Amino acid sequence: MSSIPKIVIVGAGYGGILTAQQLQKELKHNEATVTLINRHDYHYITTHLHMPAAGTDTIEHSRIPIAQLIDEFKVDLVKGTVKEIIPNEKKVVLEDGSLSYDYLVIGLGGEPETFGIPGMDQFALTIRSINSVRLIREHIEYQLALYKNDGKPGRLNFVVGGAGFSGIEFVAELADRLPQLAKAYDIDFNRIQIINVEAAPTALPGFDPELVEYAMDVLKRKGVNFRIGVPIKECQQDGVIVGEGEKIEACTVVWTGGIRGNGLIEKAGFEVMRGRVKIDDFLRAPGHDDIFIIGDSSLMFNPEGRPYPPTAQIAMQQGVLCAKNLAATLRKKELHKFVFSNKGTVASLGKGEAVAVVGKRKIKGWVAAQLKKIVDLRYLFIIGGIPLVVKKGRFF
Repeated sequence: MSSIPKIVIVGAGYGGILTAQQLQKELKHNEATVTLINRHDYHYITTHLHMPAAGTDTIEHSRIPIAQLIDEFKVDLVKGTVKEIIPNEKKVVLEDGSLSYDYLVIGLGGEPETFGIPGMDQFALTIRSINSVRLIREHIEYQLALYKNDGKPGRLNFVVGGAGFSGIEFVAELADRLPQLAKAYDIDFNRIQIINVEAAPTALPGFDPELVEYAMDVLKRKGVNFRIGVPIKECQQDGVIVGEGEKIEACTVVWTGGIRGNGLIEKAGFEVMRGRVKIDDFLRAPGHDDIFIIGDSSLMFNPEGRPYPPTAQIAMQQGVLCAKNLAATLRKKELHKFVFSNKGTVASLGKGEAVAVVGKRKIKGWVAAQLKKIVDLRYLFIIGGIPLVVKKGRFF
């Protein structure tokens, strides 16, 4: 029986891919075997999904075959759906078998957080995967086609729940795309409504107020109607109930109001807060020195005591450190604490527009939009070098 330690990574999102790639660099020959489990044989760029969802970009720009990102001689890719994680048995159960591990990295990503709003799980669409994005794009066009046949007004109302980064970036792309679709379907664009509903007292909660105002002004000029400080009380098949009982008729509701950790983690017996596990400074699950949790399902707090938001840049940094700490664990050396390095924040507002904070600098408009492209290209370069930048990059 082999005595070589087995490292299993579940999930090939930002954190999982960066862990696998860094392990390729860190580990010596036969120091450990590495297996990466993912539902699909591709990695997708979550921060791009709002564009193909609205139809302003192709899905192919957001999807990369995992085989192009890893060394098959150093990392074994298993395409499969994880059904259960059993920490006491050091086992990951798949639909068609199971794998044992000595060390486990959980990077399964998150799930939509609906906060218990009735009907949201049943009737709303979510931007969470390549398949969900394809459904949203086709659904939008189908509603316009149906409107030409039955004239139902609700087909021209598009409600987006949540005005955080995902919601704002999606309504921005929708505002760019719908005038084109209206023309293609011979519909007066003035009849179409894009309604962004947010329960918090401001759009882009936590973002710089000056840039929030700029973003809202840009999107209002594009035709977005904001309902800020107004909670969605219920989602129905033909619309949403908001505020004190107002009904907004809509055949399309897209929910972007938040995410929680993957449900498999709570089922595995870990203590969670909204599905996320409060990990230690070294990215390990409490009481489990052999299990690391990174990305959307991990919970860490900044020096001020507030939880870090589940962003791509945090998952990437966690992935790199996770690999280094795994190598240190194997060699019985000291582990390194996670220290988040904030590279800045950029929110796209559609074609040629964005807002950003880099350090203490506030950037908006065309310059911020170019910065957004640079951020995207940088990620492609990190995981795939210049060839991937050339193949998948958006330069215009």
